[in-house]
Amino acid sequence: MSVRRLAEDSIQPEQFRFSRENAAWAKATIKKYPKGRQQSAIIPLLMRAQEQDGWVTKAAIESVADMLQMPYIRALEVATFYTQFQLKPVGTHAHVQVCGTTPCMLRGSEDLIKVCKNKISEHQFETNEAGTLSWEEVECQGACVNAPMVMIFKDAYEDLTPEQLADIIDRFEAGEGENVTPGPQNGRHLSAPIGGLTTLTDGKANAGAKSNGKAAVKAPKKPKEVAASDGVKPAAMEEPDEKDDLKMLSGVGPKIEGVLNSIGIFKFEQVAAWKEAECAWVDGFLKFKGRIEREQWVKQAEALAKGGVEEYVRVFGKKPR
Repeated sequence: MSVRRLAEDSIQPEQFRFSRENAAWAKATIKKYPKGRQQSAIIPLLMRAQEQDGWVTKAAIESVADMLQMPYIRALEVATFYTQFQLKPVGTHAHVQVCGTTPCMLRGSEDLIKVCKNKISEHQFETNEAGTLSWEEVECQGACVNAPMVMIFKDAYEDLTPEQLADIIDRFEAGEGENVTPGPQNGRHLSAPIGGLTTLTDGKANAGAKSNGKAAVKAPKKPKEVAASDGVKPAAMEEPDEKDDLKMLSGVGPKIEGVLNSIGIFKFEQVAAWKEAECAWVDGFLKFKGRIEREQWVKQAEALAKGGVEEYVRVFGKKPR
């Protein structure tokens, strides 16, 4: 455990005050905890203070402690223990946390660190000249399958190459960070295999298992057709020469795209035309009840069909995945 201290007094602000919106949020958050347990709200309140000011100041720690009626030393213990709290100013546009634990190291995290040193600063926690960027090496961030990865504020950027990280840093530096799509940067869906399943895709594996006297592993079943009472099957089309990339829809990965293609869905305009009955049928077919509504497939498809990425950004405020 490294020693973590507050920033020098010379750069500490004299006071801290939540914005009106954040103060209302903090008040509501404290009320979620049982009477006598309000001090348990210390972590979310400190995180909101950090999001507001970019780092956790001494004044913020003491202000939050006052709100929770707890001794300053107790609040200081929390702020200095958890490395998620930045105790010194970091980049205003981006603070890049590079995972350096074994899986990421084996997949190239040292090259990502070189990018940070080259584009930001030679040393951790030092901002660039403009004060907009900073970086640090951290321990495991829980996405080992997608190594190497970095975190920038709350978002993870995975399956990175040095060139991709350099581009991401440039975009954050230019103030375009909100348009950078988080998650895997190599086209994979979440942590699914790149290129789809390679084993147990049919029943052949079971035959070998039975002949050896071992317990057979059942091959995954194909989705069954659902009853008409579960909705109406959407209109299909013959596979066109140019298909839309349905993976641009949030919640659609290579596997789901393949299933949609198998029932004749290839274009955004088809999804955009779905009504409640069609959505219910596809929900049942995919066995992901509620995903279409939750991920707003129809609204996403309407934007992409109408004006592509530009219209999507106008509607959702960010680029599609």
